[in-house]
Amino acid sequence: MKPKNLFSLLIFSGFLMACSNENSETLMDNTPIQGVVTYKQNVKSIIDNNCISCHGATPANGAPMSLVTYSQVKNAMQNRGLLNRISLNNGNSLLMPQGGPRLPQTTIDVVAKWQQDGLLEE
Repeated sequence: MKPKNLFSLLIFSGFLMACSNENSETLMDNTPIQGVVTYKQNVKSIIDNNCISCHGATPANGAPMSLVTYSQVKNAMQNRGLLNRISLNNGNSLLMPQGGPRLPQTTIDVVAKWQQDGLLEE
């Protein structure tokens, strides 16, 4: 490789490396949740993507209840400490999803706002 091409490659590589940002705090979306949070529009997809593998129609892996319907999830919020369980720190044996890692704070904030907004279905 010619020295001129090698020099150009090094300059370009240095430029790319200088443009990286590894600070996770600045990469997180901390935008406040706008509007009313409802089960169907905001929470159902969180439950489906993170809970159903154990809390399906037939609970698995020792899960004590299903979280398939609105009424089941609402009941878990009101009577089973669902928000507390997903808010625990990594390493806590009660953290859900079981075995972690903890859900992103922005996801937990959606569930918390759903509770604050009255656990509305639609």
